[in-house]
Amino acid sequence: MATGYAAKVTCSLALNSGQNPVQVFRDYVSLELSPFGPALRVSVSERGAEASAFGLIHVRAVYRRGLGCTLVPDGSEERLALAKGIDLPRRRLDPAVPWPDGGAGPAAPSPSPEIAAAIERAFREPNPPEPGRVRQTKAVVIVQDGRLVAERYAPGYGPRTPMLSWSMAKSVTATLVGIMVGDGRLALHAPAPVPEWSAPTDPRHAITLDQLLRMSSGLAFDEHYGAINDVSRMLFTKPDTGAFAASSPLEAPPDTIWSYSSGTANVVARMLRDAFGGDLAALVSYANGRLFDPVGMTSAFIEPDASGTPIGSSFAFMTARDWARLGELHRRDGVWNGQRILPAGWVRYVTTPTRGAPNGQYGAFWWLNAGAPEDRSRRMWPGVPTDAYAATGHSGQYVVVVPSAKLVVVRLGLSFPDDGNEGVAELVADVMRALR
Repeated sequence: MATGYAAKVTCSLALNSGQNPVQVFRDYVSLELSPFGPALRVSVSERGAEASAFGLIHVRAVYRRGLGCTLVPDGSEERLALAKGIDLPRRRLDPAVPWPDGGAGPAAPSPSPEIAAAIERAFREPNPPEPGRVRQTKAVVIVQDGRLVAERYAPGYGPRTPMLSWSMAKSVTATLVGIMVGDGRLALHAPAPVPEWSAPTDPRHAITLDQLLRMSSGLAFDEHYGAINDVSRMLFTKPDTGAFAASSPLEAPPDTIWSYSSGTANVVARMLRDAFGGDLAALVSYANGRLFDPVGMTSAFIEPDASGTPIGSSFAFMTARDWARLGELHRRDGVWNGQRILPAGWVRYVTTPTRGAPNGQYGAFWWLNAGAPEDRSRRMWPGVPTDAYAATGHSGQYVVVVPSAKLVVVRLGLSFPDDGNEGVAELVADVMRALR
């Protein structure tokens, strides 16, 4: 698992995000893999990355144009679909046109002192330093009422740097699901089209796409991060993430418990690919043509696994400005410049609390700040309005949407440890005060 993680994540951050692989490994990957870091070695070339442990275990991740890095844990590089990558035409944004329709920067040459101070706090490391804790904020983008108000980047990062989602990819996956549901390619409340569950006698046969999106499928899946768990095995040792997750047994009847699972996201991602007959290129073309390019998210892509399934749980890449566009699309109820991208009612659906989710904190592949129905003060971020919702990811990735404030806040980083202390709630609250 550790060598798979080292190869995959170092490859992605170096070749997708343009970061120095030595620094990536030293300042992030080795911390994530403690105490195994000293035993690992990683080499990176333009074709990918290879990691080894103790000089014995070797795992390779292959870089392909337009698809990013794919782990080949069984060495089956020659069997990869689209082995040479994919080169589809993408929309080009006019650099002179203001965001979000073009590529220009913030509307004002510099943010207000209050906004600047809020962003400065978001980039500040713990003081005094805490051993084993780094915030490592890499990007902050502030959008208010559809205007790019402010942005800031760490050295080595900028407006054109595609940045790792971790679990924010689930919200991208949900957005593509919404478009496919609107097109009639998928059905929310019918049994999910999963080959492993197709027999009517299979206890998982009745699981619906809705239950998968709401993390209430009842499937057993160990999401406790560490050396031995389902999510790490799936992401860093398995060539087919969807098949691995689909093999999970039921631990409870569907729709009776809520249990967060990256596995269900990859079952759903495989459903997206299967809707095109397993043709990854067709799915990529659909995603570009129906979502990414119309909204101006022209840097966006999802890295696939070795079987050709997009890893919809964890590995989407796009620039911080494009992550803000994802949030802004939802703030606008799925309509972009008069064109309906998401079906009517979809944003309301994904932001409706799931029965059983503690304190109203989860919708459909989006986290919510709704609070407990009986006590709204019991919510994820008490200092932020209850209508806020967010795409969130490991190591401090956030796209926070606050409809009542017409606000979208993006915070991206490589924080360690992953304990929710990256300061995003304070950032959102500070920005709201500054805008008032």
